[in-house]
Amino acid sequence: MARDARGGRPAAARPRVQVAALAVAGIFLLIGVLGFIPGITTDYGDLRFGGHHSDAKLLGLFQVSILHNAVHLIFGLAGLSLARSVAGARVFLAAGGAIYLALWLYGLVIEAINPEGGANILPVNDADNWLHLALGFGMLALGLLLSNQAGTGGRLDSPAERH
Repeated sequence: MARDARGGRPAAARPRVQVAALAVAGIFLLIGVLGFIPGITTDYGDLRFGGHHSDAKLLGLFQVSILHNAVHLIFGLAGLSLARSVAGARVFLAAGGAIYLALWLYGLVIEAINPEGGANILPVNDADNWLHLALGFGMLALGLLLSNQAGTGGRLDSPAERH
């Protein structure tokens, strides 16, 4: 049986919201790494730092750049860090979902105005836009609805969160 970090009583199971945040963070890290692997990222030779000139596509579908991949890696690392507490996991999922919904809107505006323009710094295409919409709603739902009883009613996660 697993024991807590101090070797004392058995470790309690993590609340589902923390498990979900860890899983989502892991997926972001995986996507960020895969974006730098030739073969998994097609037209890897056309990978650019940012902007619409990066013609590399993750899995031949999602337009990526070095900046886009770095954002995925940073998002994943932030998720791992925030998932250490129930409150942090909720913030990561809910705020992250809101950010991805904003990114979806950004992509729609870019596509409507000028996809080849200078404002397309992340680069995004239709596949990215649909993925950002799904991620946004999925993360928001997980953060707001999952494990509703965890961390409520009693003491908060840590003394710092009790103020």
